[in-house]
Amino acid sequence: MKKLFLLVLLVSFQGIFAQKAEVQKSIETFFKGFHARDTVTIKSVCAEKIIMQSISESEKGKKFRNEEPSSFMKMIATIPLEEKFEERILSYNVQIDGSMAHVWTPYEFYIDGKFSHRGVNSFQVFKEKDIWKIIYVVDTRRK
Repeated sequence: MKKLFLLVLLVSFQGIFAQKAEVQKSIETFFKGFHARDTVTIKSVCAEKIIMQSISESEKGKKFRNEEPSSFMKMIATIPLEEKFEERILSYNVQIDGSMAHVWTPYEFYIDGKFSHRGVNSFQVFKEKDIWKIIYVVDTRRK
């Protein structure tokens, strides 16, 4: 009986880990496109009506803003190739309930190898057919 219980438990954990890996892969694909300035790749893991927001924190105070996805895509596509930037994801915390997932990713941002800012990305993800699509992202930014 103990062996059967352990086997069922092991199979359940494998399913959970596989799902979390699928969700994380969508976020990784987003950043792969981001770093390559490839809006087609970014859009492949984003819902058509994605919501994008940002919270900046500085000595001057806190600022909340909405970002139009089309403006974000245009900005990414027009970053000069000689400008080097990297958003280093420090960890992934993936939580799943059915076809919804939440991904919390602390990060550090570098421009031309120099630290710029840090924060956290918070992604809401929805499983559409066989792919996890980002439906909402909000990030914090602070020096």
